[in-house]
Amino acid sequence: MPRPRRTMSDSAGFWTVAVSFTAVTAYATVPTPLYPLYQEADRFPVAVVTLIFAAFAVGVVVSLFLIGHISDWAGRRRMAILALLVSAAAALVFLLWDAVPGLILARFVDGVSVGILTAAATAHLAELRARSRPAEDPVIAASVAGAANLGGLALGPLIGGLFAEFLPDPLELPHLVFLVLFLVAAVAMRAVPETVDTAAAHTPYRPQRLAFPPRSRAAFAAASIGAAASFALFALFTSLAPTFLHDTFRVSDHLVDGATVFAVFGAAAVAQVALVRVAQRTQLAIAIGCFVAGLVGIAAVALTPAFALFLAGGIVAGAGAGIMFRSAIAGAASLAAPGRRGETLALLFLIAYTGLIGPVLLVGWSLETTPETMVLLVFSVIVLLATVGAGVVMRRRLAVDDPTASARSADDPTDG
Repeated sequence: MPRPRRTMSDSAGFWTVAVSFTAVTAYATVPTPLYPLYQEADRFPVAVVTLIFAAFAVGVVVSLFLIGHISDWAGRRRMAILALLVSAAAALVFLLWDAVPGLILARFVDGVSVGILTAAATAHLAELRARSRPAEDPVIAASVAGAANLGGLALGPLIGGLFAEFLPDPLELPHLVFLVLFLVAAVAMRAVPETVDTAAAHTPYRPQRLAFPPRSRAAFAAASIGAAASFALFALFTSLAPTFLHDTFRVSDHLVDGATVFAVFGAAAVAQVALVRVAQRTQLAIAIGCFVAGLVGIAAVALTPAFALFLAGGIVAGAGAGIMFRSAIAGAASLAAPGRRGETLALLFLIAYTGLIGPVLLVGWSLETTPETMVLLVFSVIVLLATVGAGVVMRRRLAVDDPTASARSADDPTDG
């Protein structure tokens, strides 16, 4: 008779999942400051950088649609282990095949890992925390999940920049380190308690269903546009920030490359945590203000190529993007029909991830024929119009759903 597997406590399991989640999302952005080194080694244009980045976004979308939801019956732990092993496979591809086709494949595989883990780890963290601390506000687990997600994405470029600037073999060593980290995490994950009854009967496999909410499709469209625009801003910094820094501002320090992207994602994560208890309409007003100020600063670089202005604009707009994205998720969830929230959120994420793919490809291809400052100006204007329009519609929808909101806003000078 086989011995039962020994598991750790729910509390220890919670932090094991959080650390593993952070490692996977961090690895997703580790290559950002390394792209100039890959370009130098293989002599490919900036448009190829955007194609490599888009492969990651495609992997996330495909994974979310085909795999992301099955942890509901296959088990959170099992899917987390699978995601860690897929991340390890991506690291192996990076190590063994550093030509452009290999980079595209590695980024696609890494995107698949993130898509597998995002939903499973978020749900796992909520369930483990609810069992270990049933009286605690669920917002704590949600905040840890958000910090692991955006915080990991923020840490990745900083880690990549440190490897590129101070350690040998920057195109190999970071992937080797993360390969070992993923394998260790996969072993540790085997001891994390499962929170899903995997022995229960489940429906046959099907891809994730997508569902428009039955009411207020205009509000859902606004939330989707806000989410996509937020992701477009993140995509610009994740894929092309080093190119702008090197070519426009003549910055050659790879640590600065990574720190710049870290600052943008870090601002998004901090803003989400700092405003978690602030009224939703107030959050949207702050998000709109941050986008306006930040994107105006980024666009001004077209007239005055100043690195400090580019960085400050990115940080402020990044804070707005973090707030806008969380508001979009909350708005879409509130519009969903009973029992179809997952399907509605899946559609929102699918639309949001087009913001990672489409705009950054267009920006990359435009850079082949158009001056960088002009591309940056046009991108900033488009994202600004999209986010301000989406934010205004979302705030109006909140006012309609809550007739007392306008009265409260009159008494609240911070509420737009």
